[in-house]
Amino acid sequence: MLKKIFILIAVFVLCMIYPVYGEETTEVPENKENSETVELGIQSKAVILMEKTTGKVLYEKNADESLSPASITKIMTLILIFDALESGKITLEDVVTTSEYAKSMGGSQVFLETGEQQTVDTLIKCIIVASGNDASVAMAEYVAGSEPEFVKMMNERAAGLGMKNTHFEDCCGLTDSANHYTSARDVAVMSRELISKYPQIHKYSTIWMENITHVTDKGTKEFGLANTNKLLKQYQWTTGLKTGSTSLAKYCVSATANKNDIELIAVVMAAPDYKLRFQEAIKLFEYGYGMCQLYTDKIADKKENVKINNGVKEKVKCGYKNDFTYLSVKGENIASIEKKAEKSKDVKAPVKKGDVMGRLVYYLDGKEIGYAEILAEENVKKMKFSDAYIKIIKKFIIKLK
Repeated sequence: MLKKIFILIAVFVLCMIYPVYGEETTEVPENKENSETVELGIQSKAVILMEKTTGKVLYEKNADESLSPASITKIMTLILIFDALESGKITLEDVVTTSEYAKSMGGSQVFLETGEQQTVDTLIKCIIVASGNDASVAMAEYVAGSEPEFVKMMNERAAGLGMKNTHFEDCCGLTDSANHYTSARDVAVMSRELISKYPQIHKYSTIWMENITHVTDKGTKEFGLANTNKLLKQYQWTTGLKTGSTSLAKYCVSATANKNDIELIAVVMAAPDYKLRFQEAIKLFEYGYGMCQLYTDKIADKKENVKINNGVKEKVKCGYKNDFTYLSVKGENIASIEKKAEKSKDVKAPVKKGDVMGRLVYYLDGKEIGYAEILAEENVKKMKFSDAYIKIIKKFIIKLK
Protein backbone atom coordinates (compact mmCIF):
# COMPACT_ATOMS: atom_id res chain seq x y z
CA MET A 1 0.00 0.00 0.00
CA LEU A 2 2.78 2.45 0.91
CA LYS A 3 4.50 1.69 -2.40
CA LYS A 4 1.32 2.53 -4.36
CA ILE A 5 0.85 5.77 -2.41
CA PHE A 6 4.46 6.78 -3.13
CA ILE A 7 3.98 6.16 -6.89
CA LEU A 8 0.77 8.21 -6.94
CA ILE A 9 2.50 11.11 -5.17
CA ALA A 10 5.45 10.98 -7.63
CA VAL A 11 3.06 11.04 -10.63
CA PHE A 12 1.15 13.97 -9.10
CA VAL A 13 4.38 15.97 -8.57
CA LEU A 14 5.53 15.31 -12.16
CA CYS A 15 2.16 16.47 -13.51
CA MET A 16 2.44 19.67 -11.49
CA ILE A 17 5.99 20.35 -12.73
CA TYR A 18 5.43 19.60 -16.43
CA PRO A 19 2.95 22.42 -17.24
CA VAL A 20 5.17 25.02 -15.58
CA TYR A 21 8.18 23.80 -17.54
CA GLY A 22 6.15 23.86 -20.74
CA GLU A 23 5.03 27.46 -20.18
CA GLU A 24 8.58 28.64 -19.60
CA THR A 25 9.97 27.02 -22.74
CA THR A 26 7.24 28.40 -25.01
CA GLU A 27 8.31 31.92 -24.06
CA VAL A 28 11.74 31.38 -25.62
CA PRO A 29 11.90 32.85 -29.17
CA GLU A 30 11.86 30.17 -31.87
CA ASN A 31 14.69 31.77 -33.84
CA LYS A 32 17.85 32.23 -31.83
CA GLU A 33 19.95 32.79 -34.94
CA ASN A 34 20.46 36.51 -34.51
CA SER A 35 23.33 38.84 -33.81
CA GLU A 36 22.67 39.03 -30.07
CA THR A 37 22.58 35.30 -29.25
CA VAL A 38 25.49 34.01 -31.32
CA GLU A 39 28.89 34.14 -29.65
CA LEU A 40 31.86 34.35 -32.00
CA GLY A 41 34.50 35.31 -29.45
CA ILE A 42 35.07 38.74 -31.02
CA GLN A 43 37.73 40.77 -29.21
CA SER A 44 37.46 44.01 -31.18
CA LYS A 45 35.38 46.75 -29.61
CA ALA A 46 32.74 46.95 -32.35
CA VAL A 47 31.88 44.82 -35.38
CA ILE A 48 29.01 44.26 -37.79
CA LEU A 49 28.31 41.81 -40.62
CA MET A 50 25.87 42.93 -43.34
CA GLU A 51 24.60 41.35 -46.56
CA LYS A 52 24.89 43.82 -49.42
CA THR A 53 21.76 43.24 -51.50
CA THR A 54 19.21 43.24 -48.69
CA GLY A 55 21.13 45.23 -46.09
CA LYS A 56 20.30 42.54 -43.53
CA VAL A 57 22.54 42.51 -40.46
CA LEU A 58 23.75 39.00 -39.68
CA TYR A 59 25.90 39.77 -36.65
CA GLU A 60 26.74 42.82 -34.57
CA LYS A 61 28.57 43.86 -31.45
CA ASN A 62 28.46 47.45 -30.15
CA ALA A 63 27.53 48.42 -33.71
CA ASP A 64 26.17 51.86 -32.78
CA GLU A 65 29.02 52.98 -30.52
CA SER A 66 30.74 56.14 -31.76
CA LEU A 67 34.41 55.45 -32.47
CA SER A 68 37.30 57.03 -34.33
CA PRO A 69 37.35 55.56 -37.87
CA ALA A 70 40.90 56.45 -38.99
CA SER A 71 41.32 55.89 -42.75
CA ILE A 72 38.04 54.04 -43.31
CA THR A 73 36.84 57.65 -43.42
CA LYS A 74 38.04 57.50 -47.03
CA ILE A 75 35.06 55.32 -47.97
CA MET A 76 32.91 58.45 -47.85
CA THR A 77 35.61 60.38 -49.73
CA LEU A 78 35.43 57.76 -52.47
CA ILE A 79 31.63 57.93 -52.59
CA LEU A 80 31.81 61.66 -53.29
CA ILE A 81 34.50 61.17 -55.93
CA PHE A 82 32.36 58.61 -57.73
CA ASP A 83 29.30 60.83 -57.32
CA ALA A 84 31.23 63.55 -59.16
CA LEU A 85 32.27 61.08 -61.85
CA GLU A 86 28.70 59.87 -62.33
CA SER A 87 27.32 63.41 -62.61
CA GLY A 88 29.96 64.32 -65.20
CA LYS A 89 31.50 66.97 -62.98
CA ILE A 90 34.86 65.24 -63.34
CA THR A 91 36.30 62.40 -65.46
CA LEU A 92 38.89 59.72 -64.80
CA GLU A 93 41.21 61.40 -67.31
CA ASP A 94 41.12 64.81 -65.59
CA VAL A 95 44.51 66.02 -64.36
CA VAL A 96 44.70 67.14 -60.73
CA THR A 97 47.43 69.44 -59.44
CA THR A 98 48.68 68.80 -55.91
CA SER A 99 48.49 71.81 -53.59
CA GLU A 100 51.05 72.61 -50.92
CA TYR A 101 48.41 71.81 -48.30
CA ALA A 102 47.69 68.37 -49.81
CA LYS A 103 51.41 67.64 -49.98
CA SER A 104 51.78 68.47 -46.28
CA MET A 105 49.57 65.61 -45.11
CA GLY A 106 51.29 63.17 -42.78
CA GLY A 107 50.44 59.59 -41.96
CA SER A 108 50.00 57.19 -44.87
CA GLN A 109 50.82 58.96 -48.11
CA VAL A 110 52.05 58.46 -51.65
CA PHE A 111 54.46 61.41 -51.41
CA LEU A 112 52.91 63.78 -53.91
CA GLU A 113 54.93 66.95 -54.45
CA THR A 114 53.53 70.47 -54.60
CA GLY A 115 52.51 71.16 -58.19
CA GLU A 116 52.67 67.49 -59.17
CA GLN A 117 49.95 66.41 -61.56
CA GLN A 118 48.16 63.06 -61.53
CA THR A 119 44.96 61.84 -63.17
CA VAL A 120 41.80 61.21 -61.18
CA ASP A 121 42.15 57.52 -62.02
CA THR A 122 45.65 57.38 -60.50
CA LEU A 123 44.60 59.29 -57.38
CA ILE A 124 41.71 56.88 -56.77
CA LYS A 125 44.27 54.05 -56.77
CA CYS A 126 46.44 56.01 -54.35
CA ILE A 127 43.48 56.46 -52.01
CA ILE A 128 42.05 52.95 -51.95
CA VAL A 129 45.21 50.87 -52.43
CA ALA A 130 47.81 52.82 -50.45
CA SER A 131 45.43 54.93 -48.31
CA GLY A 132 47.17 58.14 -49.38
CA ASN A 133 46.13 61.08 -47.23
CA ASP A 134 47.77 63.50 -49.66
CA ALA A 135 45.85 61.98 -52.58
CA SER A 136 42.58 62.24 -50.62
CA VAL A 137 43.06 65.94 -49.93
CA ALA A 138 44.11 66.61 -53.52
CA MET A 139 40.87 65.02 -54.74
CA ALA A 140 38.78 66.79 -52.10
CA GLU A 141 40.12 70.13 -53.29
CA TYR A 142 39.55 69.20 -56.93
CA VAL A 143 35.92 68.13 -56.37
CA ALA A 144 34.81 70.82 -53.92
CA GLY A 145 37.40 73.61 -54.13
CA SER A 146 38.65 73.06 -50.58
CA GLU A 147 38.81 70.32 -47.99
CA PRO A 148 36.40 72.10 -45.57
CA GLU A 149 33.79 72.40 -48.33
CA PHE A 150 34.33 68.74 -49.24
CA VAL A 151 33.92 67.69 -45.58
CA LYS A 152 30.63 69.59 -45.51
CA MET A 153 29.53 67.49 -48.49
CA MET A 154 30.66 64.33 -46.67
CA ASN A 155 28.47 65.11 -43.68
CA GLU A 156 25.50 65.94 -45.91
CA ARG A 157 25.92 62.65 -47.79
CA ALA A 158 26.19 60.76 -44.49
CA ALA A 159 22.96 62.35 -43.26
CA GLY A 160 21.28 61.38 -46.52
CA LEU A 161 22.26 57.75 -45.93
CA GLY A 162 20.83 57.85 -42.40
CA MET A 163 24.23 57.61 -40.72
CA LYS A 164 23.05 58.84 -37.31
CA ASN A 165 26.29 58.28 -35.38
CA THR A 166 28.72 59.95 -37.76
CA HIS A 167 30.46 63.29 -38.08
CA PHE A 168 33.50 64.00 -40.23
CA GLU A 169 36.17 66.63 -39.61
CA ASP A 170 38.51 65.78 -42.48
CA CYS A 171 38.48 63.70 -45.66
CA CYS A 172 41.12 61.13 -44.73
CA GLY A 173 40.73 60.26 -41.03
CA LEU A 174 44.10 61.61 -40.00
CA THR A 175 42.63 63.88 -37.33
CA ASP A 176 42.46 62.85 -33.67
CA SER A 177 39.55 65.22 -33.04
CA ALA A 178 36.83 63.82 -30.79
CA ASN A 179 34.37 65.39 -33.22
CA HIS A 180 35.44 62.99 -35.99
CA TYR A 181 33.59 59.76 -35.36
CA THR A 182 31.37 57.06 -36.80
CA SER A 183 30.03 53.62 -35.85
CA ALA A 184 30.44 50.13 -37.25
CA ARG A 185 26.85 50.22 -38.51
CA ASP A 186 27.37 53.55 -40.28
CA VAL A 187 30.59 52.29 -41.87
CA ALA A 188 28.67 49.27 -43.18
CA VAL A 189 25.98 51.58 -44.54
CA MET A 190 28.44 53.76 -46.46
CA SER A 191 30.40 50.70 -47.62
CA ARG A 192 27.17 49.22 -48.95
CA GLU A 193 26.40 52.48 -50.76
CA LEU A 194 29.84 52.54 -52.39
CA ILE A 195 29.90 48.93 -53.62
CA SER A 196 26.22 48.88 -54.61
CA LYS A 197 26.11 52.14 -56.52
CA TYR A 198 29.67 51.99 -57.86
CA PRO A 199 30.66 48.30 -58.22
CA GLN A 200 33.61 49.42 -60.37
CA ILE A 201 35.31 50.29 -57.08
CA HIS A 202 36.35 46.62 -56.89
CA LYS A 203 38.56 47.16 -59.93
CA TYR A 204 40.66 49.36 -57.65
CA SER A 205 40.18 47.66 -54.28
CA THR A 206 41.48 44.30 -55.58
CA ILE A 207 44.79 45.73 -56.81
CA TRP A 208 47.54 44.11 -54.76
CA MET A 209 50.52 46.09 -56.05
CA GLU A 210 50.93 48.67 -58.80
CA ASN A 211 53.38 51.41 -59.68
CA ILE A 212 52.60 55.06 -60.29
CA THR A 213 54.98 57.62 -61.79
CA HIS A 214 55.92 60.85 -60.03
CA VAL A 215 56.82 63.59 -62.51
CA THR A 216 58.16 66.69 -60.76
CA ASP A 217 60.85 69.36 -61.11
CA LYS A 218 63.17 66.81 -59.52
CA GLY A 219 62.61 64.36 -62.37
CA THR A 220 60.66 61.18 -62.96
CA LYS A 221 60.41 58.48 -60.33
CA GLU A 222 58.48 55.23 -59.99
CA PHE A 223 56.57 54.66 -56.75
CA GLY A 224 55.04 51.35 -55.69
CA LEU A 225 51.53 51.16 -54.27
CA ALA A 226 50.96 48.19 -51.96
CA ASN A 227 47.47 47.35 -50.75
CA THR A 228 46.97 47.83 -47.03
CA ASN A 229 44.16 45.24 -47.04
CA LYS A 230 46.01 41.98 -46.37
CA LEU A 231 42.74 40.03 -46.63
CA LEU A 232 43.34 39.97 -50.37
CA LYS A 233 45.99 37.33 -49.69
CA GLN A 234 44.37 35.76 -46.63
CA TYR A 235 40.77 35.20 -47.76
CA GLN A 236 40.17 34.11 -51.33
CA TRP A 237 36.74 35.75 -51.76
CA THR A 238 37.87 39.22 -50.65
CA THR A 239 36.92 42.10 -52.96
CA GLY A 240 37.94 45.10 -50.81
CA LEU A 241 37.57 47.52 -49.20
CA LYS A 242 39.44 49.85 -46.79
CA THR A 243 41.68 49.67 -43.74
CA GLY A 244 42.52 52.28 -41.13
CA SER A 245 44.63 52.73 -38.03
CA THR A 246 45.69 55.49 -35.64
CA SER A 247 46.66 55.47 -31.99
CA LEU A 248 43.14 56.62 -31.14
CA ALA A 249 41.20 54.39 -33.53
CA LYS A 250 43.48 51.37 -33.08
CA TYR A 251 43.02 48.95 -36.02
CA CYS A 252 39.98 49.03 -38.30
CA VAL A 253 38.82 47.46 -41.53
CA SER A 254 35.71 47.53 -43.67
CA ALA A 255 36.07 44.30 -45.66
CA THR A 256 33.95 43.06 -48.55
CA ALA A 257 33.74 39.58 -50.01
CA ASN A 258 31.77 37.79 -52.72
CA LYS A 259 31.15 34.06 -52.54
CA ASN A 260 28.44 32.23 -54.51
CA ASP A 261 27.10 35.63 -55.63
CA ILE A 262 26.48 36.64 -52.03
CA GLU A 263 28.28 39.87 -51.09
CA LEU A 264 29.01 40.48 -47.42
CA ILE A 265 30.41 43.51 -45.62
CA ALA A 266 32.38 42.92 -42.42
CA VAL A 267 33.32 45.98 -40.38
CA VAL A 268 35.82 45.64 -37.54
CA MET A 269 36.64 48.69 -35.39
CA ALA A 270 39.12 49.26 -32.56
CA ALA A 271 40.84 45.88 -32.88
CA PRO A 272 43.70 45.65 -30.37
CA ASP A 273 46.33 44.63 -32.91
CA TYR A 274 47.11 44.73 -36.63
CA LYS A 275 46.45 41.08 -37.45
CA LEU A 276 43.35 40.58 -35.32
CA ARG A 277 41.18 42.90 -37.43
CA PHE A 278 41.74 40.64 -40.44
CA GLN A 279 41.28 37.44 -38.44
CA GLU A 280 37.98 38.67 -37.04
CA ALA A 281 36.80 39.86 -40.46
CA ILE A 282 37.42 36.32 -41.75
CA LYS A 283 35.59 34.91 -38.74
CA LEU A 284 32.59 37.09 -39.57
CA PHE A 285 32.67 36.08 -43.24
CA GLU A 286 32.86 32.37 -42.40
CA TYR A 287 29.93 32.73 -40.02
CA GLY A 288 27.90 34.61 -42.65
CA TYR A 289 28.61 32.27 -45.54
CA GLY A 290 27.83 29.30 -43.31
CA MET A 291 24.25 30.48 -42.84
CA CYS A 292 23.34 32.51 -45.98
CA GLN A 293 21.41 31.58 -49.09
CA LEU A 294 20.33 34.33 -51.48
CA TYR A 295 17.31 33.93 -53.75
CA THR A 296 17.24 36.32 -56.71
CA ASP A 297 14.49 36.65 -59.30
CA LYS A 298 15.63 38.66 -62.33
CA ILE A 299 12.47 40.65 -62.98
CA ALA A 300 13.85 44.15 -63.57
CA ASP A 301 13.40 43.70 -67.34
CA LYS A 302 10.14 41.76 -67.16
CA LYS A 303 7.01 43.47 -68.53
CA GLU A 304 3.36 43.22 -67.49
CA ASN A 305 0.07 44.61 -68.82
CA VAL A 306 -2.72 45.77 -66.51
CA LYS A 307 -6.26 46.48 -67.67
CA ILE A 308 -7.66 49.96 -67.05
CA ASN A 309 -11.06 51.52 -67.44
CA ASN A 310 -12.03 54.79 -69.15
CA GLY A 311 -8.57 55.25 -70.64
CA VAL A 312 -7.42 56.05 -74.15
CA LYS A 313 -5.79 52.62 -73.93
CA GLU A 314 -7.34 49.44 -72.59
CA LYS A 315 -4.11 48.31 -70.95
CA VAL A 316 -1.14 50.07 -69.39
CA LYS A 317 2.41 48.78 -69.86
CA CYS A 318 4.04 47.93 -66.53
CA GLY A 319 7.30 46.61 -65.14
CA TYR A 320 9.42 46.29 -61.99
CA LYS A 321 11.89 48.75 -60.51
CA ASN A 322 14.42 46.14 -59.35
CA ASP A 323 15.08 42.42 -59.20
CA PHE A 324 13.58 40.64 -56.18
CA THR A 325 15.94 39.20 -53.59
CA TYR A 326 15.38 37.18 -50.44
CA LEU A 327 18.12 36.33 -47.96
CA SER A 328 17.61 33.09 -46.07
CA VAL A 329 19.58 32.48 -42.87
CA LYS A 330 17.56 29.52 -41.59
CA GLY A 331 18.57 26.73 -43.98
CA GLU A 332 15.28 26.98 -45.86
CA ASN A 333 14.70 25.32 -49.24
CA ILE A 334 14.73 28.49 -51.34
CA ALA A 335 14.26 26.40 -54.49
CA SER A 336 10.63 25.94 -53.41
CA ILE A 337 9.85 29.68 -53.44
CA GLU A 338 6.68 30.41 -55.43
CA LYS A 339 5.33 33.68 -56.82
CA LYS A 340 1.94 35.04 -57.78
CA ALA A 341 1.06 38.23 -59.63
CA GLU A 342 -1.70 40.25 -57.95
CA LYS A 343 -2.68 42.93 -60.46
CA SER A 344 -4.92 45.80 -59.42
CA LYS A 345 -8.54 45.51 -60.53
CA ASP A 346 -11.01 48.20 -61.60
CA VAL A 347 -8.19 50.68 -62.27
CA LYS A 348 -9.55 53.91 -63.73
CA ALA A 349 -7.68 56.34 -65.94
CA PRO A 350 -5.80 58.60 -65.76
CA VAL A 351 -2.71 56.57 -64.91
CA LYS A 352 0.69 58.18 -64.32
CA LYS A 353 4.08 56.63 -64.94
CA GLY A 354 5.27 55.13 -61.65
CA ASP A 355 1.80 54.41 -60.26
CA VAL A 356 1.58 51.11 -58.37
CA MET A 357 -0.56 48.70 -60.40
CA GLY A 358 -0.21 45.61 -58.26
CA ARG A 359 2.31 43.26 -56.67
CA LEU A 360 4.28 40.16 -57.51
CA VAL A 361 4.12 38.24 -54.22
CA TYR A 362 6.64 35.57 -53.17
CA TYR A 363 5.83 32.64 -50.90
CA LEU A 364 7.97 30.09 -49.06
CA ASP A 365 6.24 27.14 -47.39
CA GLY A 366 2.94 28.95 -47.86
CA LYS A 367 4.09 32.14 -46.10
CA GLU A 368 4.58 35.49 -47.78
CA ILE A 369 8.27 36.48 -47.69
CA GLY A 370 8.14 39.65 -49.76
CA TYR A 371 6.87 41.28 -52.91
CA ALA A 372 7.83 43.47 -55.84
CA GLU A 373 5.58 46.32 -56.91
CA ILE A 374 4.17 46.33 -60.44
CA LEU A 375 4.67 49.90 -61.70
CA ALA A 376 3.14 51.73 -64.65
CA GLU A 377 5.76 52.57 -67.27
CA GLU A 378 3.66 55.08 -69.20
CA ASN A 379 1.03 57.76 -68.79
CA VAL A 380 -2.50 56.89 -69.93
CA LYS A 381 -5.01 59.72 -70.21
CA LYS A 382 -8.67 59.50 -69.33
CA MET A 383 -10.84 59.01 -72.38
CA LYS A 384 -12.76 62.08 -73.54
CA PHE A 385 -15.89 62.10 -75.69
CA SER A 386 -13.78 62.92 -78.77
CA ASP A 387 -11.45 60.00 -78.01
CA ALA A 388 -14.40 57.62 -77.72
CA TYR A 389 -15.88 58.92 -80.98
CA ILE A 390 -12.60 58.42 -82.87
CA LYS A 391 -12.26 54.92 -81.39
CA ILE A 392 -15.73 53.95 -82.63
CA ILE A 393 -14.99 55.32 -86.11
CA LYS A 394 -11.73 53.35 -86.30
CA LYS A 395 -13.49 50.13 -85.31
CA PHE A 396 -16.20 50.77 -87.95
CA ILE A 397 -13.56 51.35 -90.67
CA ILE A 398 -11.75 48.15 -89.70
CA LYS A 399 -14.99 46.16 -90.00
CA LEU A 400 -15.65 47.63 -93.47
CA LYS A 401 -12.25 46.46 -94.64
